[in-house]
Amino acid sequence: MAKVSESEKDDFFNTVDEACKKAVWCAVATVADDEPRVRIVHPTWEGDVLWFATGPTSPKAQQLRQNSSVDIQYQVAPPDFVHVMVRGTAELVSDEATKKHAWDAIDYDLTQFGSTGPEDPNFLPVKITPTRVELSEMFGSMNKKVWRAQ
Repeated sequence: MAKVSESEKDDFFNTVDEACKKAVWCAVATVADDEPRVRIVHPTWEGDVLWFATGPTSPKAQQLRQNSSVDIQYQVAPPDFVHVMVRGTAELVSDEATKKHAWDAIDYDLTQFGSTGPEDPNFLPVKITPTRVELSEMFGSMNKKVWRAQ
């Protein structure tokens, strides 16, 4: 396993972003009543931060209010067979300026999910600050690189 140095960080996250854009599936694991819950999501990388959207009353939002720890896994289908694992802390964003920023940062059309804009009370951005990111091939058995927050 290769550790990613601070000088390699930007290149590492650019490579992670490229791999994630090829992913067929991405799942987030939250915690509810001391048990994991896993759901499909579509996060967007912005440098070393991840964004995704949910509703303020969704199970994800309720669980993140109780426990902000998350694991996220991306699966890139063969022939690439790349895996990205992210462990981090989720923040539910409510201030208008950051909601506007998130609306613009998220790389898919949020109106397809019923949101009308960043001011929509049903639009709840989730900001993930990673503490560990792993990029590997073949389920972590090849070319494993790991970045950890300092």
